[in-house]
Amino acid sequence: MLHPFRSALLVIAALSAATVAPAQVRPGAASKPLLSGMDQMPALVVPATLDNPELPATPDALAPTDQPDTDTDTATPPHPTGSFPSMVAAMRATDAGSRELECLAGAIYFESKSEPLMGQLAVGHVIANRAHSGRFPSSYCGVVYQRSQFSFVRGHSMPPIARSGMQWKNAVAIARIVDQKLAPTPVSSALFFHARRVSPGWHLTRVATLGNHVFYR
Repeated sequence: MLHPFRSALLVIAALSAATVAPAQVRPGAASKPLLSGMDQMPALVVPATLDNPELPATPDALAPTDQPDTDTDTATPPHPTGSFPSMVAAMRATDAGSRELECLAGAIYFESKSEPLMGQLAVGHVIANRAHSGRFPSSYCGVVYQRSQFSFVRGHSMPPIARSGMQWKNAVAIARIVDQKLAPTPVSSALFFHARRVSPGWHLTRVATLGNHVFYR
């Protein structure tokens, strides 16, 4: 009666050995890859984090940079306002910006650089009045270089100018103010002036006296 039971045990043992026996690897034999058709394991992709120095560390890094806005009209500042002396201070420069303003500033400089600012403004307006009168050349340079009109003119040029000095910078500022009509004229429609120390005997209408100059029309 033990034979059938023993036979059953032998069958169970054989089946168990075939199921759980470990695979045998021969010494020196190369092991096969884990996945068929691949020579190496795929690289592990790690998501970037905020600790990555190449990425912004905080939301502030995404804020706009301080670059000028090219869509806004910032190239041309608005006309200065306030008192006349404050406008002169705001518009001082060594470069007049154009030949016409250079001529106007030169006349202001050589004719009235030692005068108060208002006296220099008056001289500048005389040049502008002449250019707009129809009785003189129609440009600042034409008025300044008209023959026998201004004693500082030498042929068709001006003497050297100390351009780094405050007197020239003031003259440039006043020329700009006159040209842009930013301040009212203190001498109305005057077309002529002379120093108070001389008496040319002009038969003209006197309109104002400012500083060391007398103005006429």
